[in-house]
Amino acid sequence: MDTNKKLQWGLGGDKVIWTIVFALSFISILLIYSSSSTLAFKEKTTNFAFLIKQVAFVAGGLGIAYGFSKIPLGVYRSLSYAAFWISVGLMVYTLLFGVELNGAKRWMRIGPLQFQTTEIIKITIPLYLARVLETCSLDTFKEYFKKILIPLGIAFALILLSSVSAALFVAILSFGILFIGGVKWSHIYKTAGIGGGLLLIVVILQLTANIILIPRLSTAIGRIEEFFQGDMTEQMKGMDVHEKQRLADETFQADMARVAVSSVGILGKGPGNSTQRYVLPHPYSDYVYAIIIEEYGLLGGATVLMLYIWFLYRCVILVKNCSKLFSALTVVGIGLLISIQAVLHILVNVDIIPVTGHTLPLISYGGTSFLILCSAFGVILSVSRTIEITSKKIKKEENDTVENKVEEYEIIGPNNEFK
Repeated sequence: MDTNKKLQWGLGGDKVIWTIVFALSFISILLIYSSSSTLAFKEKTTNFAFLIKQVAFVAGGLGIAYGFSKIPLGVYRSLSYAAFWISVGLMVYTLLFGVELNGAKRWMRIGPLQFQTTEIIKITIPLYLARVLETCSLDTFKEYFKKILIPLGIAFALILLSSVSAALFVAILSFGILFIGGVKWSHIYKTAGIGGGLLLIVVILQLTANIILIPRLSTAIGRIEEFFQGDMTEQMKGMDVHEKQRLADETFQADMARVAVSSVGILGKGPGNSTQRYVLPHPYSDYVYAIIIEEYGLLGGATVLMLYIWFLYRCVILVKNCSKLFSALTVVGIGLLISIQAVLHILVNVDIIPVTGHTLPLISYGGTSFLILCSAFGVILSVSRTIEITSKKIKKEENDTVENKVEEYEIIGPNNEFK
């Protein structure tokens, strides 16, 4: 098989990133089999059934990552605007006709598939910003307002209606891309001022006049209050039983995760020996990192953390090798998306920040979120494959040039005489 055919049908792209994807997926299979006991009991089935489901999700996810890695980068560039506005449309549809869970319409159902449209818009925003920053100078705030602030403001508002933490996540991600993309500081300051001012007005209206503009605001405020309350032992003294139970319920998830993390040493309790998986509400998704530490100890937790750091490092290497701004900012945006989400999940699980509800990329229990994140990895692999193809073409052209010069020298001779 010749080189071109190998390049066409092989995995292609950054081999290190492929290794990280396979490693995280394998860890996911191990963890879901162990941590799905409560879910299996609730659905009157066994852990093995969820193991099979996760294996299917992993196989499908790897196939999606491979498929997206084979899509030419020019396709992502040409469809970036359309993809963003389609994802905005899906958000609107979800808010109007979506499936309501926990007091918020954030799920969209298509046949047997059910997914959060916020997961899709998280990926299309980096693509949209990369394309805008590549094609527009954004010298004036008027142009910036039209191309960046209005579209992102619409997306942010739609996300905020279903999830405060997801909206803040998107805001952090967008500011990171704009900063790295070289947008003027004055534009960023004005964006922060406008966005912060509008958000403050909405919060004041909701808290003082009881005008509900952000349905999940009370949940977000409650989580922040619970986090900063700390140890409630002293405050519970003198309370009746019902009040004590209410306070205990509010901090239950964080308390159980803290027990899981603090109850082990370097090696942990061993695979399948977690005890907190029976009491944590979502040990297979929101608190899977706590189960990793409980079963595999600090060593296991550090290994998983290093995989994400390694992935971010590889993204930095890719950015340095990109010749086009769109390619570089796409890697920056999606690399930050995956890395920030992983860090937020880990910080929640080790009780450093309030509960956010973010899953651990490629490890938390599958479903469409797993498949969507695999597509994000696939986009980055498409960029790395493009770099690989370009570098091989350049190397081939250089070799051909050298060979032609050698042939010319052999035919003409050193003194410009034909031999």
